[in-house]
Parts: sequence; structure tokens; C-alpha cells
Amino acid sequence: MRRMKLFAILLSALSLAGSNAAGQSNPSKNVSLVVPFAPGGGHDSMARILSGPLSEALGQTVIVENKPGANGMVGADYTVRAKPDGMTILFASPAEIVIAPTVYKTMRYDPFKDLVPVTLAGTTPIAIVANPSLGVRTFAELIAKAKSEKDGLAYGTPGEGSSQHLAGAWLSQLTGAKFVHVPYKGAGPATNDVVAGHTPLAIVGMAPVLPFIRSGKLVAVAVTSHDRVMWAKDVPTVSEQPGMAGFEAWHWEGVMVPKGTPAEIVQKLHAAFASVLQRPDVRGQLQELGVDPVGNSTAEFTAFLAADRDRFAKMFTYTGLKPE
Repeated sequence: MRRMKLFAILLSALSLAGSNAAGQSNPSKNVSLVVPFAPGGGHDSMARILSGPLSEALGQTVIVENKPGANGMVGADYTVRAKPDGMTILFASPAEIVIAPTVYKTMRYDPFKDLVPVTLAGTTPIAIVANPSLGVRTFAELIAKAKSEKDGLAYGTPGEGSSQHLAGAWLSQLTGAKFVHVPYKGAGPATNDVVAGHTPLAIVGMAPVLPFIRSGKLVAVAVTSHDRVMWAKDVPTVSEQPGMAGFEAWHWEGVMVPKGTPAEIVQKLHAAFASVLQRPDVRGQLQELGVDPVGNSTAEFTAFLAADRDRFAKMFTYTGLKPE
């Protein structure tokens, strides 16, 4: 009888230990923050700024994992197929979440069904930048230059169907100037080619180009946000130009996890990201990078995504492009 009691106590203890272990994350396993673009761009830079503070907040090492390709869809698909345990997080962008469903007839995943929103991490204005050798410094000079070139002017972006691509196509339609799209696997490679003089223009997030603007290696022609950027107030907006009222486009960085991730894990991740994004040191680094930190609620981010999907769908019709 005594042996049976001891056996029962042992079984209870083992069961309790197993239950506790199942309810906790594995501190020996790294959390993967998936960046769906190549290293060197604004998305990648922001993720790397956040990874250290996030490791502290979560009590686990957070590593940045670059999964570029198919304009962000490779990284998104990789995340969708990961185990929904909070260990794989997509550092999402408009391209693979709100634009892709309009641009592509078929996708391997449904961003609104297969991914769970956590928080909007930040927003980044899109900048139109030129190599100084192009000889343009104002928006009017840029349009005149593009119209004077028989084959138009090439502009690099982070990829086909990106918010930057749609901004360029819409710009071309409204101005009548020919701009030829050159897709890259991220803002970093696109920016580097403009700095090197291989491509005359880039339309990318402000983050990767801000250091080059400040050093004089790139000319900031305009930003596509509604208002001028507070840390670059001398750079005009496109909407300020004659006939361009209402032109507005931006880039953002969001946090999403695979469908099926338990609510308590989503809440834990939200709390970690929100707290990190409120840290003065982190906010300072991000603003220096050209990012406005956010960290809103999951419900607010969900509503933001729905509105952004509709906005980019309308923008896509303005470009005259057809779904692929």
C-alpha cells in the first residue's frame, strides 16, 4: 500500500513537471525573427536593432534570419510553415502581406488567414533618391530628365509588387514620365547599386538611404509621405508638387506569427515588442534610422492591415498593371 502511494505521488509529480514544461518556452532554443529581404536594407537594420532588447525581454536569444525572395513571399511562406509556438516570427512588410494578394492570382499562403497579427512595429516614409551624377536635385528636374530620356529612367526597389514599385508606377502614370522598374531582393542591394552608379534612381524606405543622403552620396529628391519627415524637413513631399496632391505611399514593419499560435504566446510577444519599442534608447536608434516606432495593439494592427490592403489595391489600379 505504501509503495502504491509513493508511486502515485511520483506520477503526480512527473505529470506536474511535464505540464509546467509544456507551458513554458524552451530557453535553450533561439527565437527566429524572419526578415523576408536581403541583409542591409531598412527592414534588416530595424530587426537587428530590436533583436538584442527583445532577447532581454523574452529571456531567449532572438536571431535575425534573412529569407529573401519573391518580394517577401519566401520569408512569409517559411514562417507560415513553421511550428506555431512563438519561436518563428515574421518581420512583415506591405509587399508580402497587403500587396501580394492583389498583384498575384495565386499564392502559397493567405496572409490574412495563415498569419496572426501581433503589432505594427514601425512606419518608414519612402524616399526617391538619385545618384548625384544624374544631375537632378528637385522633383521638377527629375520629371524633366525622365521625359528627356528616350528609354526613360530606371529605378530600383526592394522587389516586384512592393509598395515602392507601386509608388513608382503610380508616379509614372500621373506625371507622364517613363520610369523603368528594376526589382532587387531588398532595399540594401537597390540602394548600393544607386550609390555605385549602376542604377540612376531608387525608390526605397528612408531607413537604408538616410546615411547616404547625409554623406552626400545620394540626392534626396522627395519623400512620398503626406507630410515632410521631421528628421529631413528640407526634403519636399511628392504631394507638394503641382498636380500631385493626394499622392501618398509609405512602408511599414509589422510582427506576425503562424496561424495556430496560442493566444497567450501572442500576448507575450506583443508585450515584449511593445515594451522594447517604448525604450528611449531603442526609439532613438530607430528614429536615427528613419523609422517611426509604433507598437500598437493587436486589434489596431489588424484594422490597419485591412485598411492598407484596400489602399494598395486602389493604388494598383492606378498603375495600369495586371495581376500576374
